Amino acid sequence: MKKIIIISGIILAGMLNSCQEFEEDFLDAPAQSTLDESIIFSTPGLAKGAVDGIMEPFGQTNSYRGRFIPFYGFNSDTEWNYSSDEPGSSQGELMIYDAKPNNSQMNSSNNAWAMMFLGVERANICIRGLRNFGNPLPGTELGQLLGEALTLRAIYYADLMKAWGDVPARFEPINSETIYIEKSNRDIIYKQIIADLGEASTLVAWPNETSATNSVERINKAFVKSLRARLAMVASGFQQYPDGVRRSTDPELSVQNMYTLALNEATDVIGSGSASLEPSFETFWKNYNKEVLTAGKESLWEIPFSAGRGRVLFSFAVRHRGVDQHTGQARGGIAGPLPTVFYDFDEEDSRRDVSCIPYQWGNPIEGIAKQELVNLDTWYFGKYRYEWMDRYVTSTNDDGVNKIYMRYAEVLLIAAEAANELQGAGAAAPYLKQIRIRAFPSELHTEKVDNYVNALTSTEDMFNAIVDEYLYEFTGEMIRKQNLIRWNLLGANLEEAKVKMFNLKNRTGEYANVPSTLYYKYQDDGETLEVYGLNRNEDVDQGAEYSAFGWDNLEDDIINSLYKQGVNPDNRQFWPIWQVFIDGSNGLLVNDYGY
Repeated sequence: MKKIIIISGIILAGMLNSCQEFEEDFLDAPAQSTLDESIIFSTPGLAKGAVDGIMEPFGQTNSYRGRFIPFYGFNSDTEWNYSSDEPGSSQGELMIYDAKPNNSQMNSSNNAWAMMFLGVERANICIRGLRNFGNPLPGTELGQLLGEALTLRAIYYADLMKAWGDVPARFEPINSETIYIEKSNRDIIYKQIIADLGEASTLVAWPNETSATNSVERINKAFVKSLRARLAMVASGFQQYPDGVRRSTDPELSVQNMYTLALNEATDVIGSGSASLEPSFETFWKNYNKEVLTAGKESLWEIPFSAGRGRVLFSFAVRHRGVDQHTGQARGGIAGPLPTVFYDFDEEDSRRDVSCIPYQWGNPIEGIAKQELVNLDTWYFGKYRYEWMDRYVTSTNDDGVNKIYMRYAEVLLIAAEAANELQGAGAAAPYLKQIRIRAFPSELHTEKVDNYVNALTSTEDMFNAIVDEYLYEFTGEMIRKQNLIRWNLLGANLEEAKVKMFNLKNRTGEYANVPSTLYYKYQDDGETLEVYGLNRNEDVDQGAEYSAFGWDNLEDDIINSLYKQGVNPDNRQFWPIWQVFIDGSNGLLVNDYGY
């Protein structure tokens, strides 16, 4: 069973009232409060417990577990949260670019903002202790731990800036003079964590190179380099600054510098052979739900949750209306792909039917549920399925499934995008082909891989294809919003998504040939649907053996809930800092962006 181990003796008072009790789901080691840092960080076993403690805030109730993972990343041109159309919903405000500093879901002292900074503080303590007392050289256990601490701090800061833009820069443990500090320009933080990841990559081992890196729950070199590549792209991309949406003006964060760094790091990972795509897209997601944790495959690193923590399936799985043969938890389905996404896929693309699910598991009869079609406006993410788990979830609130933070497919697309910008479409083609080779059956590779990619001869055409490929590959993984921001496409693509949904509703334009009636029956097992009519032009009545289902419920109010009418999402790329933190900042924290 997955556990996060913590050393309770290094918890600091004074950092956002960080004397909070730990959740009982985590495994507490004996208290070490009497031990000096010189002992803790020169002793590998104790130092590992301290570094593991950096991860503990991930699982706190209102942290990643219950607030950041369920709510960040919505809404995009690919994914939306089903609270979006609830008038006055405090959850909905977070999705429709109308969040307010006093949002009742987020405005609490133990919210994700606080937990992220708690993680930063723990990382700062570990980094200082390991540098001062551990002699953390490459190839040593203490070197591995320093690399992990640097990387975990970078993760917290990457997510803080992803959600809030400019935030306080804390790279040393808090003292009496630094309890209250102002926000820093995010460019400074990006440069620091990109440099930190460069150092970390010299300290941590490749996947399976040592016993410390044989699980996706531990930091490894392939992940560190891949994360560094991602952050280089983000740091040089478009984003909202207090003076408008633009790229950074810092010459160190120029497109030339950052894309070169990203390409170098991505190709290092690709060339290392230490990670790879699973041969089958569906098999990868089945193994994820089965909680296969072996490093060196497609998943590069996952936020680890114990069986009693984490709400990934709880939030995003195909909906189960009751306790049934697949789950003791009647949950899932708070979000899903936009209804147009299924029809934007090539029908031969194997990722489509994994990513977009048009059914739920209905109310069980004597403990057995069967699949039931839902309306056109309600699709589910098929990447997350209780029915694919080996474990029967019994918790009422948590599922314990890890959150994939990054996988190898993104490394290939980063390499493609950076190579396209720096060297042209021809240099990007091999990386894009690798993604599409897996997506299509071998007999279609000439048409769907070679001919398709080879026709992308301009930098612009290749870029647009990469933008599309991110949609096909990552629907349901909530990385789309940040990518749209860095491409300067957020507002434009959200507006286009509304137009496309109206076209789908009216069966006009690119959706004129989408059927308005589905026909279904059940397979011999009595629970699995067989559906005709989902594909374009499937409009022939299937006769008495099949039941008809109207496929036309997509109302104007639902479509318009993608983002609040009258709001420009490009002016609301970030959440506001919650009022409790503004009030507790001694007057040093303020909100920008018109909040």
